[in-house]
Amino acid sequence: GINAEYGKQWYQRRVRGKMGIDINHKHDRKVHRTEPVSQNVYIRLLVKLYRFLARRTNGKFNQVILKRLFMSRQNRPAISLARIARQMKNKSREGKTVVVVGTVTDDKRIFEVPKVKVCALRFTEGARTRIMKAGGSCITFEQLAVEAPLGQNTVILQGRRTARETNSHFGAPGLPNSHAKPFVREKSRNHEMARGRRKTCGNKKKAKCHSPP
Repeated sequence: GINAEYGKQWYQRRVRGKMGIDINHKHDRKVHRTEPVSQNVYIRLLVKLYRFLARRTNGKFNQVILKRLFMSRQNRPAISLARIARQMKNKSREGKTVVVVGTVTDDKRIFEVPKVKVCALRFTEGARTRIMKAGGSCITFEQLAVEAPLGQNTVILQGRRTARETNSHFGAPGLPNSHAKPFVREKSRNHEMARGRRKTCGNKKKAKCHSPP
């Protein structure tokens, strides 16, 4: 009777004391990178170099370069000579070194390339030729670390991340005010706008369409 009840209470207190809080772990994933996923030896060596510079210098320049070296190729989009030329037209940027954590590509749509010094992970053959022909120079990140360890006199540029063909398909094609590109021939009522995709109630079950009384 009394002893059994007391024993039950004592056991419950003991178990309750040992149990922790039930924490929900579904949001625990840390998404930011601390190292590149790529096993490219050149990128790994650059990470070593800029990790050291970011730790031992107070400037933010090396931290930005290090963070971008970690990024996936989708987040390190290529930049064309036309964009570089357009961005460097600003008087305040005259004589500065362009820094691109990615690829620099040629652009046939422009006929004159300004004289610029560009530092990038990679240059296409056409881009390198045109930069050199204009009197500019192409340098690597290890050369930049010697010339400007704090990022003095530099401009960091990057290409458009939304320029990929895939991005043009994001969204719902055919809906009002939507500019999403369909995967089919055209945007119309019969293409990618089948049952359940239209906003109107004409093609849905009446039970779902009508609001409750």
